[in-house]
Amino acid sequence: MKDNALSNILNQHDSKEQIDGQLYTLNLGPTHPATHGIFQNVLTMDGERILHAEQTVGYIHRAFEKISERRNFTQITTLTDRMNYCSAPINNIGWHLTVEKLLGCEIPKRVDYMRVIMMELARISDHLICNGVIAMDAGAITGLTYLFQERERIYEMYEEVCGARLTTNMGRIGGFERDFTPKFHELLKTFLKKFPVVWQDFCSLNERNRIFMDRTINAGPISAERALSYGFTGPNLRATGVDYDVRVAQPYCSYEDFDFIIPVGTSGDTYDRFMVRQQEVWESLKIIEQAYTNLPEGPFHADLPEFYLPEKADVYNNMEALIYHFKIVMAETEVPKGEVYSCVEGGNGELGFYLVSDGGRTPYRLHFRRPCFIYYQAYPEMIQGGLISDAIVTLCSMNVIAGELDA
Repeated sequence: MKDNALSNILNQHDSKEQIDGQLYTLNLGPTHPATHGIFQNVLTMDGERILHAEQTVGYIHRAFEKISERRNFTQITTLTDRMNYCSAPINNIGWHLTVEKLLGCEIPKRVDYMRVIMMELARISDHLICNGVIAMDAGAITGLTYLFQERERIYEMYEEVCGARLTTNMGRIGGFERDFTPKFHELLKTFLKKFPVVWQDFCSLNERNRIFMDRTINAGPISAERALSYGFTGPNLRATGVDYDVRVAQPYCSYEDFDFIIPVGTSGDTYDRFMVRQQEVWESLKIIEQAYTNLPEGPFHADLPEFYLPEKADVYNNMEALIYHFKIVMAETEVPKGEVYSCVEGGNGELGFYLVSDGGRTPYRLHFRRPCFIYYQAYPEMIQGGLISDAIVTLCSMNVIAGELDA
């Protein structure tokens, strides 16, 4: 099948005399500085022109879905960290929402708003890395170094909320382990004040930069029809002009309370993907400001003693708290039988969890809908006929995270 497809491409090439004896195979990866991850793409090249491409998936496959079937529902949170590690809190909260949907529990409004703040900070962090790397691969290295300083501010807030920075294990089923601390409030206020200035500098550096535009416009385009047929979601789909966003189409965590727009592109090329993420950062800032300004009073976790560890003082002095502590730590908490699908708008698109429970202490079956795995399948089509330099910036603009690709 592959040989026939390649033969068709060669037969359609403009100048057969120029091809004979000049085709070569280039292994882009599996480990290469330009791919920013463990990917392999076997390219058939005519000079700098890509005639055919075939990607390989599975270099770091870790079988998370099968591992989850031997882990209790709380422990699975740490597995979701290792998927899109550029925006781990979204993964964590997405999983918690799935279990909560199965349990049918009521979540306090304050928890919703706290989750929105953390997820939008994670989205900003994700987009900082993606767009900073696109600019770097186009030759503008300085911008990425400034953005990493701002990413550090976000990680300091993660650390204050949960004690971790990259693989956050943030929150618990039903809410958060602890409430926002005074230091977190101080860090968030500082971020909301200083970050927009730095982000505007990055926008001014790249968005109308002639060199950057020449490198990214018409690089790796895909139409809305093709994107939908592949199952694209997130910024990669919105760059083609489709305004699908899970936060609006299927609101969760009280997203319906917030005023924001969905940035869309037109051509679905690298520049449009870059610009959609640029604008989404501004929208995330708006959402955070609204959520923080209107942060409700109330508890920071739901009334779910089966999943929320009690205070140590209660464990030492209260028999009921000791029993719940023992059951949670020893994974003896069972959940109802059922079958649910829950999704959130991840940094890369629709991150979904399909959970089947037989009423036991672990999932009977669990499937992760990883957006990276879906849209990476379109990569050969998007780079075919282009130059090798286009292939690099196209891969960056798709924001393929290896941990999510091979979950």
